[in-house]
Amino acid sequence: MILVTGGAGFIGGNFVLDWLKSPKNEGVVNVDKLTYAGNLATLESLRGDPRHIFIHGDIGDKELLARLLTEHQPRAIVNFAAESHVDRSIHGPAEFIQTNILGTFHLLECAREYWSGLDGLAKQVFRFHHISTDEVYGSLSSSDLAFTEKNAYEPNSPYSASKAASDHLVRAWFHTYGFPVVTTNCSNNYGPYHFPEKLIPLFILNALNGKPLPIYGDGQQIRDWLYVGDHCSAIREVLAKGKLGETYNVGGWNEKANLDVVKTICAILDELKPRSDGVSYISQITFVKDRPGHDRRYAIDASKLERELGWRPAETFDTGIRKTVQWYLDNPVWVDGVVSGSYRDWLQKQYQ
Repeated sequence: MILVTGGAGFIGGNFVLDWLKSPKNEGVVNVDKLTYAGNLATLESLRGDPRHIFIHGDIGDKELLARLLTEHQPRAIVNFAAESHVDRSIHGPAEFIQTNILGTFHLLECAREYWSGLDGLAKQVFRFHHISTDEVYGSLSSSDLAFTEKNAYEPNSPYSASKAASDHLVRAWFHTYGFPVVTTNCSNNYGPYHFPEKLIPLFILNALNGKPLPIYGDGQQIRDWLYVGDHCSAIREVLAKGKLGETYNVGGWNEKANLDVVKTICAILDELKPRSDGVSYISQITFVKDRPGHDRRYAIDASKLERELGWRPAETFDTGIRKTVQWYLDNPVWVDGVVSGSYRDWLQKQYQ
């Protein structure tokens, strides 16, 4: 058994689905607070699967965590639980401090107490895998080398600052207590089941609904794009073979300017679902005022992960973005549930 936190979110949900594709893998205890981005519809295919145990809960709930660890005896914890949207962190940073810093602290302490009570092989093989972001490294100029694991932390938003703090806690628990941790810092993920406030799903759905495609500033902010399925495979490799106390950067080797990403989405939609008036979706692009503290460029050097563990992404940006656009076209029920808010009905019924 492994315990996954935040396993109803975008990356966590994809990881749980990917993990349970293999009948050889252990079951999953999935703990998620089900905030606005947590969506049990993502996990609908696991309904009735005894290998998936869902718990509606908060990583800040120490009593719940202690009970779950004692009851299920997981051999690993994979921590996806986080508030992750930069714009939301600018307008309301308190939730980011609460979940990303204090929540990680409580999870670490409960996990450390559980691990300390293990014996023999169970204690030896236990792992705590912390999922983080490249945004903790700050911003790059166009001529800077890509981020490596040795880059200094220079977070520029409340979100990235809170994730940087959580990374430091994880590192300290390893060096102070010998707690067996690994950390991965990933670049921008995209793919199925992505909540439509992030760039790629937002622009797919806005385009299809005839809405403007609002691009911050000049649209030349550069990100490294990582298909979520590739991220899941990297997590499995690090969890299985990563060196304790180490950090591994996970990237897609796909640096793209935001404007180019949006133009690519428009071109694919022009092909797969053209507008009835024959006009390109590119005509819906508009430019809006840039957001405060907007980092100019992120780029991940994932060569350590390839060199030490043999991992490389399977998808190029061209193959991954086409799969992503097609998924949103093929899954209108999931999309409509998110857009209408009906995906939260289960929570209201279950926890009135």
